[in-house]
Amino acid sequence: MNAPFYKFGFFSFDVSLIVAFVIGIGFGFMLERGGFGNARILAAQFYFTNMRVLKVMFTAIVTAMIGIFYLSLIGWVDLSLVYLSDTYIVPQVIGGLILGFGFVIGGYCPGTSFVSLATGRYDGLVFALGVVAGIFVFGELFPYISDFFYSTPMGKVRLNEWLGVSYGMIVLAVVLMALGAFAAAEWGEKVMAKKNGGVIE
Repeated sequence: MNAPFYKFGFFSFDVSLIVAFVIGIGFGFMLERGGFGNARILAAQFYFTNMRVLKVMFTAIVTAMIGIFYLSLIGWVDLSLVYLSDTYIVPQVIGGLILGFGFVIGGYCPGTSFVSLATGRYDGLVFALGVVAGIFVFGELFPYISDFFYSTPMGKVRLNEWLGVSYGMIVLAVVLMALGAFAAAEWGEKVMAKKNGGVIE
C-alpha cells in the first residue's frame, strides 16, 4: 500500500473531490460534537477558562504527525508527495495575526463558523457571511496587493529542513510541546476556576 492514494492513481480527480467532501463533513461533525460550534467555548481559551480547543486540536496534530511519521518509516506514505503550499513568511504572519484578532473578537475561525452555521446558530451565520464578504473584498483588492501577497517567498519549506534536523526530532519536539501545553492548560484552568469560584466554563 502506498499513499497519498491520489498521487499513486488509486482514484481519479473527480473521486478525490467526493472523498474530500465526505472527509470534510466528518470533520465538521466531529468539531460540532467537540463543542467547536459554540463561540463561548472557542473564545474561552483566550481567557484560560476552558482550554478544550487547545487540548483537542493539539491532540489531533500530534496524532496525525506521529501517524504520518511511522507510516513513512515503514514505506506506506511517501512524504515527498504530500502537498505543501508555498511559504510567504511576512504576508502569512500578518494574515495569521488578522485571523487571530478576528477569532478573539468573534469566537470563530472560518471553519468553525460554518460548523456553527450548520447547527443553526445566528452568530455562526453572521460570521460566515463575514468570511464570504472578506473573500470577496480580498479578491477585488488582490491586483493591488499581489506584490505584497507574493513577497518574502521561501518556497515549499518543511520545518525540519529549515532547521537542519531530522523529521523525527521535530515530531519529538512537538510531542514535548504538546505535553507542556496540556500541563499549562490544566494549570491555567485551575487558576481561573479559583478566581471564578471553582467553576470551569
